[in-house]
Amino acid sequence: MKKTLSAALLFSTLFSLSFMSAKKIRVVFFGDSITEAGVKPHGFISIDDSLLNGGGNANYELIGAGIGGNKVYDLYLRLEDDVLSKSPDIVVIWVGVNDVWHKKMGTGTDADKFEKFYLALVRKFKAANIKVIVTTPATIGEKYDYSNEQDGDLNKYANIIRKVAKDQQLGLVDLRAEFEAYEKANNPNNLDKGILTADGVHLNNAGNLFVAKLMAAGIRNVR
Repeated sequence: MKKTLSAALLFSTLFSLSFMSAKKIRVVFFGDSITEAGVKPHGFISIDDSLLNGGGNANYELIGAGIGGNKVYDLYLRLEDDVLSKSPDIVVIWVGVNDVWHKKMGTGTDADKFEKFYLALVRKFKAANIKVIVTTPATIGEKYDYSNEQDGDLNKYANIIRKVAKDQQLGLVDLRAEFEAYEKANNPNNLDKGILTADGVHLNNAGNLFVAKLMAAGIRNVR
């Protein structure tokens, strides 16, 4: 009888452990139209699914939560429905391009408000025990010599995110710095688009692959 009970207990324990090990790490990518496009077949989120779950492993569940035109306060307004309700282990925040880009139309976000909303997002996620990865906005124009019209503002907002990452001890994927380095090495004609983006903002196939590799590395580094 004791042997039967021991065997049953062992089986139950092994079954429970196998179930626990099968639990995937859920990641929500939270952002604007760039993230929205990321779930398409050649998008960076789809590529990340292959990078993170390749080789017979299926350790990650990736969810795209991007909406075109969103700025930081739009993310704040929908964080409950689009992130918290999904109970993710990790959230990747990629926002800031529209906050700068749309200033040309009078609908951007002032830097002080951007920082307040961004920090509020981070605190909400941390309070829910979600690991946070933040990313700097990559580019509004691909010229490498800082002659793109909104380079100054974009650098300012990237610095805000870097500061939040440092102060809040968050994972950082510094797309702004990575794009700048890539453009200097791979854009000899100083083009404003066509290297990593289709239009100076939205990723082309090369850009999606470039971003996917950086995102995958950032996600793997989360502890």
